[in-house]
Amino acid sequence: MGLLSNKNKAVLLGPLSQNNPVIVQVLGICSALAVTSKLEPALVMAISVTAVVAFANVIISLLRNTIPNRIRIIVQLVVCAALVTIVSEVLKAFAYDVNKQLSVFVGLIITNCILMGRLEAFALGNGPWESFLDGIGNGLGYGIILVIIAFFRELLGSGTLLGYQVVPQAFYDFGYVNNGLVILPPMAIFAVAIIVWVHRSRNKNLQEN
Repeated sequence: MGLLSNKNKAVLLGPLSQNNPVIVQVLGICSALAVTSKLEPALVMAISVTAVVAFANVIISLLRNTIPNRIRIIVQLVVCAALVTIVSEVLKAFAYDVNKQLSVFVGLIITNCILMGRLEAFALGNGPWESFLDGIGNGLGYGIILVIIAFFRELLGSGTLLGYQVVPQAFYDFGYVNNGLVILPPMAIFAVAIIVWVHRSRNKNLQEN
């Protein structure tokens, strides 16, 4: 079996659309609402979650045959907590301003349903490489939704992207006004709903009868 066999490709690419953790499995919604008012923190959160899920999957996969079933959740939490701590310290060292914007949400990665869900549903029953691909796929699937939501919320709410002004000053001179409502957390719910609607309309197999 090759490193990128058809099965492994499905594991990697499935979460990007057909089995997306946010808009299909409805996991990780809380952080999708909380950190998407700006594009930069959304990107950093997406990268952080992807790294934690991927490496946690690999570690649990390597240990899966030695972990007693009765303490598997505790072991998973310890592994996740260690990885989240590392990510938090790296952000403090190299992206302190973004880390402040993300506030407690970096530490709360450990409570992300996607993380614990992939450990239980995949890493405990598959090899390290497959588990790594599963973690990358689910992290990217999560990240794509965050980036899409943050892109439109920052653009429409602040007129900027990654902190840079992209709406021309001439628009404001003619009366254009940023929509402050878009930055509020409830608007992220509408953004997720629109993405789900578009996704389901293009994927008839996901529609409920």
